[in-house]
Amino acid sequence: MTDPKSRPAKGTRRARIARGLGATAAVLVVGTAGAGAWFYQRLDHNISTFSADGIAPSRPPAGPTASGGGRPVNILLLGSDTRQDGNGDLGGGEEGVGHSDTAILLHVYADHKHAVGVSIPRDTLVTVPACKLPSGNWSPQRTNQMFNSAFTVGEYPQGNPACTQNTVEAMTGLRIDHTIVVDFKGFAAMTDAVHGVDVCVPNNVDSYGIHLAKGRQTVTGQQALDYVRARHGFGDGSDIGRVKRQQAFLSSLIKKVRSQGFNPTTLLPLADAATRSLTVDEELGSAVKLAEFGQSLQDIELADISFVTVPWRYQGDRVALVHPDVDTLWRLLQQDRTLTGQSAADPAASPTDPASASASAPASAPATGTADTPAAEQVPLTVHNASRSTGLAGQAATALRAKGYQQITVGPDTEFRRTTLIGYAPGDQEAANRLAQLFPGAELRADPGAEGITVTLGRDYASAHTGEGTAPGEGAGAPTALPTGIPTGITENTRPADSDLCADLSFG
Repeated sequence: MTDPKSRPAKGTRRARIARGLGATAAVLVVGTAGAGAWFYQRLDHNISTFSADGIAPSRPPAGPTASGGGRPVNILLLGSDTRQDGNGDLGGGEEGVGHSDTAILLHVYADHKHAVGVSIPRDTLVTVPACKLPSGNWSPQRTNQMFNSAFTVGEYPQGNPACTQNTVEAMTGLRIDHTIVVDFKGFAAMTDAVHGVDVCVPNNVDSYGIHLAKGRQTVTGQQALDYVRARHGFGDGSDIGRVKRQQAFLSSLIKKVRSQGFNPTTLLPLADAATRSLTVDEELGSAVKLAEFGQSLQDIELADISFVTVPWRYQGDRVALVHPDVDTLWRLLQQDRTLTGQSAADPAASPTDPASASASAPASAPATGTADTPAAEQVPLTVHNASRSTGLAGQAATALRAKGYQQITVGPDTEFRRTTLIGYAPGDQEAANRLAQLFPGAELRADPGAEGITVTLGRDYASAHTGEGTAPGEGAGAPTALPTGIPTGITENTRPADSDLCADLSFG
């Protein structure tokens, strides 16, 4: 039974979402307002920092340097639902541990003229790596955890942004250059400072104390919070639909700031509102440093910003990452390529050649590691053939051994299947996810009675692997290189920042 003390009070989960949006807005607003850097010198006392001691010692490498000398920058944007410093008066957060239920990884390309924000749903199942505890010890790695749980490791009252950063670096293979956290007050204050943000409400909402009328309108303060926090009353009531509205809101906020112009009347209250509620890494720990960073982003136009939700699927009441689509997304960003596979610095250039694309992810990324890792070698596999192609199970077993898997049993042929099925015991989900990278399009299914992992080869596998000894992942749709066409898991979850306010706002 759930401990009542750990159960969120009514409305607190919605409030966390609003805070997360504040974090994203803060850094994008600083970027668009960077021309007024001298204003920020008076705002040093507003900014708090978190220690770098909790950042994992083993990290992915920095992004590639472009021909012009620039380097991509990755910023992790988080929200905190702490009740301290007056946040409880705004209706959100439990006493004690801070949570973060909204996260956007902002990738600024090496030319510093393009950016993409990757939304990671709070319920996404991930591996949370070792993180530093208040005692000075490090927690054990935990698999199959909700993404937002990383922020609670150690039960720090203000949350654990270093742990969430470690989790994102391990998951993506991308080095996070800066992490920025904002609380509830920051979000509300920024919407007031810009005199409201234009939004579109897809339908009338009258539930859970939230009342919004259908149509285009300008919202500020509490109304703005209601818009970005509401889950019930829109579509299927999921976080996925809420993420779509959050992305539209942030696009509108950036547009509003740019339209008002970079002048003291606009920038001073906005800068004050943004920085009063920021917690940042030590490298951004002063108003001057934050302003200089903002200046480096000021040339990014709205039309050159996109948002994408990680390729996902429902897994019960949680969200699972879809492989290999999500691996392609991380690889595109590792190579500083746009969501269409092109060079941001030279859009006219041809997309990445699949034959030359790197297949390797940094060793610090267990959630996207290749099958030839020690963890993969230890998982017992049973391979069945349901494709009606003679000898396919044996060929697949040979290929899997070449990938590093050792405990493999070839089982008997089974009833015909069109789609390959990967069944796994509950404790082997992460290993099954890694294995699925070698079987594009395979269905994953938890089997409480299973021991290890069972691969039942379908007709799709036979069609893609017809040669003797062909290895999983070397045929059509191979996950070891960027595909010629960007996966639908990316294209269907992308929203350009200059999209119409009312476009694609609800899900389900």
